[in-house]
Amino acid sequence: MILPGGAIGILGGGQLGRMLAVPARQLGYTVNVLAPLGDAPALGLADHAIRASFEDQGAARQLAAMSDVVTSELENVPAATARAVAERRALHPSVELLAITQDRNEEHAFLDGLGISTAPGRPVHTVEELESAISLLGYPSRLKSARGGYDGGGQFRLRTPGALDEARRLVPTLRRGWRLEGELRFERELSVLVARSEAGEVVCYPPFENEHRDGILHVTTWPASGSPRAHSRALEIARTIAEASGLVGLMCVECFVAGDEVRVNELAPRVHNSGHLTIEGASVSQFETHIRAICGLPLLTPEPVAGGVAMVNLLGSEDRKHVRLHGCDEALRDPRVHVHLYGKDRERPRRKMGHVTATGVDAADARARAERAAAVLRFGG
Repeated sequence: MILPGGAIGILGGGQLGRMLAVPARQLGYTVNVLAPLGDAPALGLADHAIRASFEDQGAARQLAAMSDVVTSELENVPAATARAVAERRALHPSVELLAITQDRNEEHAFLDGLGISTAPGRPVHTVEELESAISLLGYPSRLKSARGGYDGGGQFRLRTPGALDEARRLVPTLRRGWRLEGELRFERELSVLVARSEAGEVVCYPPFENEHRDGILHVTTWPASGSPRAHSRALEIARTIAEASGLVGLMCVECFVAGDEVRVNELAPRVHNSGHLTIEGASVSQFETHIRAICGLPLLTPEPVAGGVAMVNLLGSEDRKHVRLHGCDEALRDPRVHVHLYGKDRERPRRKMGHVTATGVDAADARARAERAAAVLRFGG
């Protein structure tokens, strides 16, 4: 157990690192952050900052030396950097778990080994493998980069055979390969946040429901709609994954649901965008739960604090610096609405700049309040 007064190192200086730093400091921990140059919102809450590339193993060793435990706000930490930290301090998520979740083919092989349903798919490294996979999976399918895809990036949709020539041209462009997946018909996407301590204590947040626009999460609502049997199965899957992977910390398990059937889409071994609504909407936030888990503190059973909770992302629309948010005077007239800005100095199209959370009598009411507030908020100089 790492008691308050100890030091927590965070790989990454983005908004997730910033939101992790809040409960860490409230609990009395020192916060050390390693962040590349550029916008790094977490630095405003860090006690000590190291500005260096994630490829800089010396900087990673420095972070480990000044911390009692190290965590990451992103899963795409270079393997050599993760090992440099883990040789000196406990790293959560572990090097092994990062290796599984950094590669879509490795992740699906891991889930298949547990008997957990996923979208049908095949690894693709050559044009010949692409043609073999499409003959098995048919159309429509999606060609997804095996590594590094985020917010809908690194994907190419093969709607009809006419798209195959473009897919053939794409395949040689990525040395680490692709995965071709048959498209699933599903009714809703759920997120399950699961946390596990080194002692084996496990807690789950009841499922959240997500809606995406253009590949980026738009709104999350809680509680999720749909089959209670599917919800129970999603929770069971999340617990199985947490225990089988040796998770220490918090993980998001994203699932596609059709009726009672649940298929896992992907894993994120970190705090997650869909869980931002837990800051105001749950008895304990995902960020505090993660800090508790990596430090060995008791895990609390999370409960919603209202009949419904919703979160809407605030995205940038232009490329400009010195960003200000306008419309707060109107949005914040609703006492159930909470606005979060991430402190990013540069706005870019589709960049996550903040979010709005609202509570309500039920999920629909909370969503209406959050979307109404988000609609009057705008970024400007």
